[in-house]
Amino acid sequence: MEHALAEIRDSPVDGVFVVVGDNSEAVRKLIEPYGFSVVENLEWGAGQSTSVLRGFDALGSDFDGAVVMLADQPLVGARCVERLVRAFEEGAMVAVATYGGRRRNPVLFSRGVWPELMGELRGDEGARAFLRARRDLVTEVPCDDVADPSDIDTREELAALEEVEPPAGGGL
Repeated sequence: MEHALAEIRDSPVDGVFVVVGDNSEAVRKLIEPYGFSVVENLEWGAGQSTSVLRGFDALGSDFDGAVVMLADQPLVGARCVERLVRAFEEGAMVAVATYGGRRRNPVLFSRGVWPELMGELRGDEGARAFLRARRDLVTEVPCDDVADPSDIDTREELAALEEVEPPAGGGL
């Protein structure tokens, strides 16, 4: 998580909101040195979508777009986010990172799609159903050469990842 926080600090975004749920006090201690805004999600047990919704709610009217990034993907870094922001600046309504042709995180959503997206979010699926239903809004952004979407859920996965050569522009 600390690596993801350091990487997002170096990306071209105007603000960072970190949604916390389970074990929030320990996570807050990790976030504190970065000065990012912390958003509490008391409904975290109901699925990933609740965290996405809390994050969007916290943004208010100050932002034209939002990048949804997961803290358990330490090899997704600033260069990947830069590409999504560039696609957004060029007119993308939704810019999604791809790896080997597969859509993964992070995803940038322009403000114009937030009402529809928030109406579709349910359970632990996040925005996948919205992305499938609204393919017409999605711009795929290849990030294979600058990021790796591997997510880390166990100590064994972390140990294995520490043996991997990081992609250019992102790493441990």
